[in-house]
Amino acid sequence: MIIGDMKVMQQPSEDGEKKTIASRVSHEIRQAILRGDMKPGSKINLDRLRTAYDISLSPLREALSRLVADGLVELEDLRGYRVAPVSTSNLAEVTRLRVEFESLALKHSIEQGDLEWESDVMRALYRLNRIERDPSRPESLEAWEEAHNDFHRQLIQGCGMPLLLRFCSVLHNLNDRYRRIFLATNPGDRDVRGEHSTIAEAAVARRSPEACETLRRHIDRTGTNLKKALATALNDASRSEGD
Repeated sequence: MIIGDMKVMQQPSEDGEKKTIASRVSHEIRQAILRGDMKPGSKINLDRLRTAYDISLSPLREALSRLVADGLVELEDLRGYRVAPVSTSNLAEVTRLRVEFESLALKHSIEQGDLEWESDVMRALYRLNRIERDPSRPESLEAWEEAHNDFHRQLIQGCGMPLLLRFCSVLHNLNDRYRRIFLATNPGDRDVRGEHSTIAEAAVARRSPEACETLRRHIDRTGTNLKKALATALNDASRSEGD
């Protein structure tokens, strides 16, 4: 900003600083929920979070409001915030919507994506397939999760539909929470690496029906496995309460 002959450095506004803090805290709380560190259905203690993140109440409330919009946190009138619970019905809805929305986004990406989109898809696939998940090394699990998220994002990034991409991102996070919590201790029952490769190769080769159908089956199989794991966990929890 220039006043007369003097150049005045603009300082970040207080609102801008709060938004930056809220973005950081929202990201960190989101990751804690996705990892299962903050348990489904658990009450969120604002004072504890304020102390943990060393922030005031205003940006903390803004951060939580963003997570409410994403379906990861619920606001209960007069009772505060709570981590969104899990259920088989919610999982079924998330899976069904992911199948429809992501296959639609992939179809449009194949139609409109350019050479840069193709390169981004194959780069993301190569990075994902190079990471070995080792339960004894938590950092390898986090690296795989980041690469997995990036792969699915790059697949549909070329669709040219920002609102659809936003919906897909929200649904992917909701699905990830189920997968990371309820499949964490279960071995894989299929060649996920091969499935990712088949989807990517069909997409960049512009074989739209094959790519979209393979993606639909990929998401649906994950949903089926999650449903089994979730049902087992809920049954075990119910049995423990009865003992």
